Amino acid sequence: MRDTAGVQRRTVLVLGLTQIAGGIGMGAMLAVGALLALELSGSDTWSGMATTMITLGAAVFALPLASLAARRGRRPGLAAGWALGALGGTAVMAATVLESFVLFLAAMLLVGAGTATNLQARHAAADLATERTRARDLSIVVWATTVGAVLGPNLVGPTAPLARALGLPDLLGPVLATTAGMAVGAVLTTVLLRPDPLLLATRPQTGGVPASAKLSVPGALRVVAASPGALLAVVGIVASHTVMVAVMTMTPVHMSHHGAALTVIGLTISLHIAGMYALSPVVGWLTDRLGRVPMLLTGQGILVAAAAVSGTAGHDEVWVTTGLVLLGLGWSFGLVSGTALLAESLSAEVRPRVQGISDLVMNLGGAAAGGLSGFVLSQAGFGGLNLFAALFTLPVFVLAVRTLITAGRGADTGDTNAA
Repeated sequence: MRDTAGVQRRTVLVLGLTQIAGGIGMGAMLAVGALLALELSGSDTWSGMATTMITLGAAVFALPLASLAARRGRRPGLAAGWALGALGGTAVMAATVLESFVLFLAAMLLVGAGTATNLQARHAAADLATERTRARDLSIVVWATTVGAVLGPNLVGPTAPLARALGLPDLLGPVLATTAGMAVGAVLTTVLLRPDPLLLATRPQTGGVPASAKLSVPGALRVVAASPGALLAVVGIVASHTVMVAVMTMTPVHMSHHGAALTVIGLTISLHIAGMYALSPVVGWLTDRLGRVPMLLTGQGILVAAAAVSGTAGHDEVWVTTGLVLLGLGWSFGLVSGTALLAESLSAEVRPRVQGISDLVMNLGGAAAGGLSGFVLSQAGFGGLNLFAALFTLPVFVLAVRTLITAGRGADTGDTNAA
């Protein structure tokens, strides 16, 4: 019998290393994606399509990568996602040199595979975790992204000489880091993620194909709808991600319009990403101690506060940055608590496929919000954009209240399955 606790510790360590490498790629691209889109398209409205295509790519690849994991394990799924992201970084450089906005959008779609992989790594951390430590373990993997993701946006200046040495525009320096970081993530996953945590969790004896691999999309949606906990978790994750993407996408453009230097924009995005990841172990500890639903609602409250701060900041770079930090923190609460709630609301056999559906819907919501963000910014300003984003938290509060009422009625009638 394998030492499951030992395998889990190794899994969390390996996932953490890959998140650092891949996080450099994600952070670097977030810092310059909108600026590259603005340069290639010449339009503020179209500049939002950079993050939109990354988010849409994460949605497009979420289910295929989850299905690959369900059939063959986490290692092939995660390695394939990082490799596709590295290919996307290479294509972004080609599109910029060729001045092709259409090719750039397609390339950013591939970069989104890296984002999907970064998100699915947290599920891998939960495969062998116990109920007592599930939020903590997955939050450690989320936290590991901090190192790379905070470093990435600050590579705008340092990587410019390398880009010039290769005959590339300065803005492609961070894209070189994107490509290298995701390629390293693919190699580390392939070499070190052994034994595979999902295969060990779902095929400990028979080695057969798990039920999740045979579960259709409608079937996965029915599984979510049948479980109040799973439904609340998915809605909470989707809302948290949608609010974050809507505001974060247009912040570099908003700041550049008011004369902010590239280094200041990079620092703002770095601090935002630090808010997303740096305190995630604390968020995981609180989620294990105080409960999934209270922390999910706490995250929504922080997101509303973030929208209020950044939406009323005007030209004040300090307050815009403060709002972005709060935005990242609210996302962290929503993602960690929602992911833990989703995992414990499902059986191990159906978990990978349903987790893929959750990531799919989450990224579709983010892609839609990112796509609309440029238009909303042009029509209603940065304050109007923040108000628009904050509205996405409302379904979470409504569903949470309904779930609690249902649970209370079940307790009154002795129905232990009501919640």
